[in-house]
Amino acid sequence: MKKLLNTLYIHRQETYLHKERETIVVKQAGEKLAQFPALTIANIVCFGQVSVSPFLMAYCAERGMGVSFYSEFGKYLARVEGRQTGNVLLRRQQYRWADDVNAALRIARVIIAAKVRNTRSVLLREQRNHGEVPTLKATINHLETSLRNVKSSVSIEQLLGIEGDAANRYFSCFPQLIRNKEFKFEQRVRRPPTDAVNALLSFVYSLMSNECASALQGVGLDPYVGFLHQDRPGRLSLALDILEEFRPVWADRFVLTLINRRQVKPKDFIQESSGAVRLKDDARKALLSAWQERKKVEVQHPYLEEKVATGLLPHCQALLIARHLRGDLEYYPPYVMK
Repeated sequence: MKKLLNTLYIHRQETYLHKERETIVVKQAGEKLAQFPALTIANIVCFGQVSVSPFLMAYCAERGMGVSFYSEFGKYLARVEGRQTGNVLLRRQQYRWADDVNAALRIARVIIAAKVRNTRSVLLREQRNHGEVPTLKATINHLETSLRNVKSSVSIEQLLGIEGDAANRYFSCFPQLIRNKEFKFEQRVRRPPTDAVNALLSFVYSLMSNECASALQGVGLDPYVGFLHQDRPGRLSLALDILEEFRPVWADRFVLTLINRRQVKPKDFIQESSGAVRLKDDARKALLSAWQERKKVEVQHPYLEEKVATGLLPHCQALLIARHLRGDLEYYPPYVMK
């Protein structure tokens, strides 16, 4: 299990990866930069101008090691992997439930309820640590109402409306969670992010969606067929479903930690002529290092009732949703922060 945490991130531009016996070699301009035993690597993530030899890609496919490609700015591009594994009956059940409005709604409702509850927990923690603020208290109360509305929702469209309203309320309080006044945040802006905070959020969400997709494929599920997010070419709908549970308690708190501990600074960002804001190379390297360390932190899983590394949480949830689809669990138990 610990091997699953060993992800190799390649962010140096114009590098080349190839296989040498049972090792993975990283080179730049013919010079060997690093060499890793292949058995210690579970995933390879490449940013920008990074080349991977066909023999290494074939080796990774045979061994079940994912090779993911991102743009230099962190946009997910593609993933190379071997043939799909797992029980075909599980995937057929997944497709049936995705097409069944009521079945899809039951799972989607649980996922959004977990997201709203986790969002509320983040704000409650802020209130406990820094005192009661009227706007914060009002949002916490509103999220409690949203949680009740989620439970009584009767359609995916209604559920998405409740989730969107809850997210807007939550992000309206986000400036209060930022203690480093060098960073400004007004609202969530996605495509493209127009400030440093949004750039960090988008980058981390992108990393997490890939982690969720890898976990789902590992249990034999199709990450492209979801219950909350509808089908769209190239969209990892089920991975995005699972991601919803983790946004507030993992991704958002990670970004806030980077900012409030001054691990990132305004000078670490570049604004493009288009208005888009992105991380500089050195800052991205530091973020990825902190991300890997965060994945090693152990937390108590609320359903499994045992400590697991944070990086294994998507794998736990993938396993639980697979068991629910197989009929081994009556309900899908989402990840809810205690």
